[in-house]
Amino acid sequence: MAQERTVAFKGNPITLIGPELKAGDKAPNFTLNKNLLEEVTLQDYAGKIKLISVVPSLDTGVCDAQTRRFNEAASKLGDNVVILTVSADLPFAQARWCGAAGIDKVITLSDYKSNSFAENYGVLIKEFRLDMRAVFVVDANDTITYVEVLSEMTEHPNYENAIAAVQALL
Repeated sequence: MAQERTVAFKGNPITLIGPELKAGDKAPNFTLNKNLLEEVTLQDYAGKIKLISVVPSLDTGVCDAQTRRFNEAASKLGDNVVILTVSADLPFAQARWCGAAGIDKVITLSDYKSNSFAENYGVLIKEFRLDMRAVFVVDANDTITYVEVLSEMTEHPNYENAIAAVQALL
């Protein structure tokens, strides 16, 4: 049986399914859709520092702001860093949103098919089948060095701490 823990959405309890990952853990593999036909895995970003920004849906205010903030940071972090935004949005919606928002540095990846990323990273919201807001920093050897899974879905992550965790690996 999968591990479960409780967090909140607008103060109401919701359930996360999957392991509670910590710094020092090996990053679980994942299969996500870059578009409808192209899938990617953790190995596609081998040797890179990965900032994985997880959002419930790009079409909400906090998710929009979170993705824009990390897109701004991307240009200052260098070529050895890749920023991935993961959501359960369809790849079409992600592409439309990125075009409208002018997002050009962050790679959006969709967890819509199986929620395997969310389950493997412990951020699957049982009640909504969406990914809980979180940030993971994974080093070039695929070890997690920073984790922030928010306890309230509508709050912002600590952008400065996440970016500092990436900079510490450069």
